Amino acid sequence: MSSPIVSQAIELAHFDLNNEVAYAVWRQQKWLDYPKSSEELIVTINDFMALTADEHAAVHSLLSKTNMCVYQAKEPEQVDKLVIKQFAAQFGYKNLDTNICADKDSISSLQTKDAGRHAGYIPYSNRKISWHTDGYYNKPENTIRGMLLHCVNNAPLGGENQYLDPDILYIHLRDKNPDFIRALMDKKALTIPANEEVGAERAAQTGPVFSLDNRSNSLHLRYTARTRSIEWDDNSLLKQALVEITQYLAGDSAFIFTHKLKPGQGVLCNNVLHNRTAFEEQDTAEGKRLIYRARYYDQCN
Repeated sequence: MSSPIVSQAIELAHFDLNNEVAYAVWRQQKWLDYPKSSEELIVTINDFMALTADEHAAVHSLLSKTNMCVYQAKEPEQVDKLVIKQFAAQFGYKNLDTNICADKDSISSLQTKDAGRHAGYIPYSNRKISWHTDGYYNKPENTIRGMLLHCVNNAPLGGENQYLDPDILYIHLRDKNPDFIRALMDKKALTIPANEEVGAERAAQTGPVFSLDNRSNSLHLRYTARTRSIEWDDNSLLKQALVEITQYLAGDSAFIFTHKLKPGQGVLCNNVLHNRTAFEEQDTAEGKRLIYRARYYDQCN
């Protein structure tokens, strides 16, 4: 029997830049039968507390293939925060990250806020949010590996999301130039400067963009397209890689999924790249956008 260390090395062999054979096999498997639209990511759930074998298999299959799944509640009004929390737990997402704007249950209620501690944070505004993975500013011990977004109400106009599997971005960059990957895996690549949040000092966080996560035994991506309060290492290859990323994310790749969540729909994912368009609300209960967001230290098991 192989030791855990040897087994892990075999499973991650395709990320070895010197192992072209393993990489080619993995890339082909990744591309095989990959969904062509966000509609192919949707799984209808009849009872979140009692998933059928087919429902569980469908969600797990999509998470394994694309690192994401869009679920659709058959009865949206019966889905609350406790329900989505227990739903996610069935796929290994159990350890929630608590941020300063989260509710007492560690799940954030994303809605427009003009005052209080939420004011000034883009997720609580109607402005667009650029491409990012969640928790890119967290300490390594608080790495965000999973995320859930659940729509209670959507905005009448705007509020669409785009999603991209980090594995696909890795493939694109490695095929362009393997040295891009080397630059992005450098431990000095990306620094989030120290910042004061609600009276508490958040220390600067420096680390790679791409890394191999021992806990989940998979590729991890730490990225933001924002240009303020970000420090990139002064490396010419890294700069070229960032230009390539920007161009790819702004392009029309068939691997980038666009989807506007409807009430009762949600995204369960392994912290994939995502963004959000700006939106407009109406001054009615139904016209106010409300999204529940849960961030996890876990990935799909």
